[in-house]
Amino acid sequence: MIKAGIIGAAGYTGGEVARLLLHHPDVELNFVQSESQHGKKLYEVHTDCFGATELIFQEVIGDADVLFLCKGHGESGSFLEKNPISDSVKIIDLSQDFRHKDKNRSGSKEFVYGLSELNKEKIKKADHLANPGCFATCIQLALLPLAANGNLNSDIHVSATTGSTGAGQTLSATNHFSWRNNNHSTYKTLDHQHETEILESLKQLQSSFASNLNFVPQRGAFTRGIYAVTYVKGDHDPEKVKSDYENYYSDSPFTHIVPFEIDMKQVVNTNNCFISLHKEKDSLIIISAIDNLLKGAAGQAVQNMNLMFGLNETQGLKLKPSAF
Repeated sequence: MIKAGIIGAAGYTGGEVARLLLHHPDVELNFVQSESQHGKKLYEVHTDCFGATELIFQEVIGDADVLFLCKGHGESGSFLEKNPISDSVKIIDLSQDFRHKDKNRSGSKEFVYGLSELNKEKIKKADHLANPGCFATCIQLALLPLAANGNLNSDIHVSATTGSTGAGQTLSATNHFSWRNNNHSTYKTLDHQHETEILESLKQLQSSFASNLNFVPQRGAFTRGIYAVTYVKGDHDPEKVKSDYENYYSDSPFTHIVPFEIDMKQVVNTNNCFISLHKEKDSLIIISAIDNLLKGAAGQAVQNMNLMFGLNETQGLKLKPSAF
């Protein structure tokens, strides 16, 4: 059995990782850490875990073969500096601290970018992994087959909406129920932090890509999920594009090219990404949808753990683990 520990287990992503690992046939969840909730039982914070475990949040790091770092952005690097981790322990970081090529190290530890649809063979050999961002996952999966075939030859336009869990558990003016409900807004327009990792991945497949990524992130009046509408201009043959996408994702068990209109409820509470393709006028329109807490965070992290330990990447991910 793989012994796992979660650092920062009291938040949304930490809770999702815990739910998945508690039901994973090859994993023993050995400890859960939280500075704010230490001394409480896991189910006192994540109440749907009642009956599944008696684990208590602790302040210190326990014994583990793999650590999931579920701390806030900017906190993982400082945590590893203050808490040296043995090289024998694999690390999966869910923050943005090590996702970029020029910031993928902590001391002697080098982090591999963990998008399996892009870097599966590297992930299998990795000891330290940077889990992709949620928006970045949804948008990259919409575009990777085009880049792989050298067909990104225009500016990219993306309009994508995320649920309130994308902002984390810390309250702010824009994730109170009374503000978010029956409301819609944009934020960080054309200046979102996930743009860098998206562009790095596209250029990994198509080094000649030099156009702009125009990304408009939006807040939706729902709890979880991301729905992205992406379009690029060009002379794209619909049947050839469909074939390219199906071929590219033929070895990706959670990413599916679907023959119907996508809505977000089709993927919420799963580790799937659904993609639909449409040609209108001179534009190829790609619609993609994921659950931001699963394929965009915890589910993808467990999928990566499976690959890192030589397991089938779908192991433990066929359940619907969340309570909301």
